[in-house]
Amino acid sequence: MSETPQKEETNLSVEIAGVQFQNPILTASGTFGYGLEYADFIDLNRLGGIIVKGLSIKPSHGNSPPRIVETASGMLNAIGLQNIGVEAFINEKLPLLKKFNTKIIVNFFGDTQDEYVLAAERFNDVTEVAALEMNISCPNVEKGGLAFGTNPEITEELVRKVKKITSLPLIVKLSPNVTDIVVMAKAAANGGADALSIINTLLGMAIDVHSRRPMLANITGGLSGPAIKPVALRMVWQVAKTVNIPIIGIGGIMNAQDALEFIIAGASVVQVGTGNFIDPSISIKILDGINDYCEKNDISNINDLIGTLKV
Repeated sequence: MSETPQKEETNLSVEIAGVQFQNPILTASGTFGYGLEYADFIDLNRLGGIIVKGLSIKPSHGNSPPRIVETASGMLNAIGLQNIGVEAFINEKLPLLKKFNTKIIVNFFGDTQDEYVLAAERFNDVTEVAALEMNISCPNVEKGGLAFGTNPEITEELVRKVKKITSLPLIVKLSPNVTDIVVMAKAAANGGADALSIINTLLGMAIDVHSRRPMLANITGGLSGPAIKPVALRMVWQVAKTVNIPIIGIGGIMNAQDALEFIIAGASVVQVGTGNFIDPSISIKILDGINDYCEKNDISNINDLIGTLKV
């Protein structure tokens, strides 16, 4: 009697810019702290990667409260990029993070081009960091407060400057608050970006009708969660058709189907963000769901699913 051949396990590993991720599930910057905060809730070793909350050269206290407001199918945040600064992260957080078998990606930002360059350069000799993710949705104080990520010329210039000095793969996180995301994607790619994270939060606001005042002290904030998923998905699909660098999909991913939609639209990996606030174990549940989908559909390699949308 012949034995039934064992079914091969699905290969979920994905490579981006020379970085090998064990699976396509990353945690989004600003929603997962420095990663250590979730160690008691999930096995961090199972994640493809952790993207730590945004870091700047100097520590920042962020904006005044209230800084978070729940909205229909989402949330608004105006945290203001509060963080402990690059040096404190390297000295205090990274020694603890390196104990885990997952890729560590540093999200960073600055108010000027020089601050971006200094922050990126500081990680050149930090072997525990696999890649950098550059947040370009920040006000450019040298240009009157216009966000770096809303001007293609400034975006290309900034990406080129940072790429020139960093030894790490550079992921550029794009803002959706632009007229044409494809133009911004091309600008980042032309500047030398190794990959693109699409998208950052959409600008929104909420009003207390009783006091007739904004519900956020900052008045406006970034909208995230399921409400933005259709917009994010559309932007990932548009960019995937026009640039030849990997895309990381972000925006309202709450379950395996959401993640799979982004992968089919053209994202090589995805980031789980707002869902972490609702269920600390959501990223692992999404990973398990993707694995189940692949097994049921005889997909032996997750890479075979990327960008397979039929139109």
